[in-house]
Amino acid sequence: MQNSNVKTRLIVLSFLQFAVWGAYLTSMGRYLGGVGMGSDIGWFYSVQGIVSIFMPALIGIIADRWVPAQRMLAFCHAMAAIFMGITGYIGMSKGSGVGFNDLFWTYTMSVAFYMPTLALSNSVSYTVLNQARLDTVKAFPPIRVFGTVGFIVSMLIVDFTGFQNNYNQFFTSAAWGALLAIYSMSLPNCPVDKSVEKKSFAAAFGLDAFKLFGQKRMAMFFIFSMLLGAALQVSNGYANMFIGSFGAMKEYAGTFAVEHTNMLISLSQLSETLCILLIPFFLRKFGIKTVMLIAMLGWVFRFGFFAVGDPGMPGVLLFVMSMIVYGVAFDFFNISGSLFVDKEVPESQRSSAQGLFMLMTNGLGASIGVIAAQ
Repeated sequence: MQNSNVKTRLIVLSFLQFAVWGAYLTSMGRYLGGVGMGSDIGWFYSVQGIVSIFMPALIGIIADRWVPAQRMLAFCHAMAAIFMGITGYIGMSKGSGVGFNDLFWTYTMSVAFYMPTLALSNSVSYTVLNQARLDTVKAFPPIRVFGTVGFIVSMLIVDFTGFQNNYNQFFTSAAWGALLAIYSMSLPNCPVDKSVEKKSFAAAFGLDAFKLFGQKRMAMFFIFSMLLGAALQVSNGYANMFIGSFGAMKEYAGTFAVEHTNMLISLSQLSETLCILLIPFFLRKFGIKTVMLIAMLGWVFRFGFFAVGDPGMPGVLLFVMSMIVYGVAFDFFNISGSLFVDKEVPESQRSSAQGLFMLMTNGLGASIGVIAAQ
């Protein structure tokens, strides 16, 4: 397979991978609030963190030893699409009378199968790039950028169709997932390694990395990772509903920001795309620690602009500024934090430490953040 063709195939994979998520991640809270489940929004978002504690490791073990990664990816997306479609169907059939137990459990099953695909899609991409003898460090970042593009496109589709206000966002996600499940089966084979050394339960699930909390330096880093993970999921869960709630005020009813909140929020993902390209310069110029501090300050401005902005003029410009600064707040810590772990942790513990980094941000941090905000 020619190198250009390999990259194109993986660009499509990355685009679809995040289009599945973008269909509902920023708008689900608005729908839930509209059907009387505003007090339950935190539980729907926190479950993503809860399943991230164990599902990626479990699915990863299966993909490493028994089922080729591209087939496991297809299976997970198919199951996630089925359960997400059921969630949408329940929302449609129950209408405004839908309740927590009607949606939560099928939604949870969908998320449980989706979250492992974030790592699986990366694994497939790395394997295919290595098979094509391409440098993953140079080739993968431009491919990954199209994941953010897919997220944005999906958000805009949900926005302009009006699906951000109803259950159709779940059907949209299910459609993307079904398409990706079919597409994944056409990807090059990623052979399993049956000679992989068997690990202990603790090692397989990355639990041995908790020993790093014995080092003050690493303990501080992981605690801050958890706090920033909490901040991230708060804005994912409540930003759309927060801005949309201004529509109840006469002076803001019908404003562009209220009617097209997802489009406004998509500026966050656009900023994320651009900031990825700035990271190499900032790391060379200021170093990892300073870049992480800039990210922490970015979160202060992210929520500060939300606190004083409004959908009218000129208040909406503060919302826009909040979206723009998101790229710095998210990317600068997420990527520089990963590099920090890679530099500070012995090679024998790096994989487990990276897993712990993701656990503290997307697992514990995300869950604590949305439940506390609720």
